Amino acid sequence: MPLRRGYTTGACATAAAKGAAILLLTGKAPETADVYLPAGFSHTFQLTGWQRHGGVSATCATVKDAGDDPDATHQAWIEASVSWRDEPGIEIDGGRGVGRVTKPGLPISVGEAAINPVPRRMIEEAVSEVLEEHGAARGVRVVISVPEGEVIALKTLNARLGILGGISILGTRGVVTPFSTEAYKASVQQAISVAAASGNKQIVLTTGGSSEKYAIAMFPELPEEAFVQMGEYVGFSLEHAKAYGITKVTLVGMAGKYSKVAQGAMLIHSKNAPVDFNFLAQLAVEAGAEEAMVAEVAAANTASQVVDLMTEAGNSVFFERICHHACSHCLKHVGGQMTVEMVLITMKGRVLGRAEICG
Repeated sequence: MPLRRGYTTGACATAAAKGAAILLLTGKAPETADVYLPAGFSHTFQLTGWQRHGGVSATCATVKDAGDDPDATHQAWIEASVSWRDEPGIEIDGGRGVGRVTKPGLPISVGEAAINPVPRRMIEEAVSEVLEEHGAARGVRVVISVPEGEVIALKTLNARLGILGGISILGTRGVVTPFSTEAYKASVQQAISVAAASGNKQIVLTTGGSSEKYAIAMFPELPEEAFVQMGEYVGFSLEHAKAYGITKVTLVGMAGKYSKVAQGAMLIHSKNAPVDFNFLAQLAVEAGAEEAMVAEVAAANTASQVVDLMTEAGNSVFFERICHHACSHCLKHVGGQMTVEMVLITMKGRVLGRAEICG
């Protein structure tokens, strides 16, 4: 059964703003709002939370449906208030629960509400359409609020990116594709951009929260924005690090996943990069392992089994060889001109091996 798609915070904010504008101009509370999405089709949003304060301002809301995506903002109440202003044009700002940008490197200037460019354009177009339809040649102010935004933001990396006080209003297509790789990669790129714009020349890439926790303890001198959870997108993250002028990348994580990088894989999902046990056996030979041990490595079923074998044998050279090969492949992938370091750790954070190559 296909996964059900959802709708972005930007699309929801647009629907709420359109509804509030209609309520302000007509005095009638619309039950729905049709929004044309950048994905190329229209969607009808259910509206709620209507309030009208005379002919001065109006408020409307919608409840976000993220579909089957495990999104922190699923079921969030997204509200828009529209009020008249003396100046012409449409001013867009964030209210309660919408974060403020405090660090450079994001597509929004420092000090502004964290409402991304595409949602801003969608809101402006939808409200303009309502104003034109009713012949209102006046300027309005649109304020987007998410009452639970501050609490929801605690489940995100917003604070690390310098977005404080709430969530971001996001979405380039208006729709949420469950478990979207593009959305994850966009978040990785954004994190690297913020790290670079904050003056960092070194970043630390990890595959997830556990390895990042140990990486932060390992590099206490680095600020929080220097740590980026790249997931399985090794090559993608390295390319963007180089593009943003990062001169040193340190990868911290478990030997099982990074042994795939040592094989030359730059996307380390299990479907894309199975573990090559013959390759690991060859590394065991390079590390001076006995013939029987090499045979055990070649016949292993999982990478963690190999890690256990070599750990018990006290063969630290094996892990250093993994690191060396991995660093070499990483540099080759980006065409050099940076330093790549790799630190392999156990599930409990103990360092198994380490290497660094300057390209």
